[in-house]
Amino acid sequence: MYVPNHFKEEDQEKLQQYIRDYGFGLLVIADDEGIEANHVPFHLTSGANDDHGYLQCHLARSNPVWKRMQGGAQVLAIFQGPDAYVSPSWYPTKVETGRVVPTWNYLAVHAQGSARIIEDPSWLKHHLEQLTNQHESQMVAPWSVDDAPTEFTERLVQAIVGVEIKIEALTGKLKASQNQPERNRAGVKDGLETGEGAQNRAMAKLIS
Repeated sequence: MYVPNHFKEEDQEKLQQYIRDYGFGLLVIADDEGIEANHVPFHLTSGANDDHGYLQCHLARSNPVWKRMQGGAQVLAIFQGPDAYVSPSWYPTKVETGRVVPTWNYLAVHAQGSARIIEDPSWLKHHLEQLTNQHESQMVAPWSVDDAPTEFTERLVQAIVGVEIKIEALTGKLKASQNQPERNRAGVKDGLETGEGAQNRAMAKLIS
């Protein structure tokens, strides 16, 4: 991913939080068999010291791509945050110079690392519990994996395989009008806040 310096996000805690906030990502593998991408929810486990941590997800056992990940294959996980179209009409400098063009603001995080396949039922059940609890925590009446019949969940666990990625490189890009003068940034923020759509409002919150 091309990341100019003014759009580079290097704060590891922020990047990890973005992954937690926008955890439905894209799992990409590129090898001699070609390029394949799968859309899956991820759970992030923080690492110790300077480690970037581990990403955990699961795939249907019937999906043959997991067999290509055996033996420590290199993979890429992509996370997309809010994005929004930016109109030149929001820039105060438009009236003065006319030297403005449309653009797009967005947040993206790329995590690259080596994958390992896990078929242990206990690990898989724990993974599903972590993933479920993460997203159910905001519910009025949170659902738990244990709420379902044991024989039912055990049968489902047999139909999946786990993927754990040791993150070796974490790259973040937040394009939030940082390359514009302060008054233009204020104009973009106001334009997004008064526009329609949750994406616009979420993007506005990222503009400082």
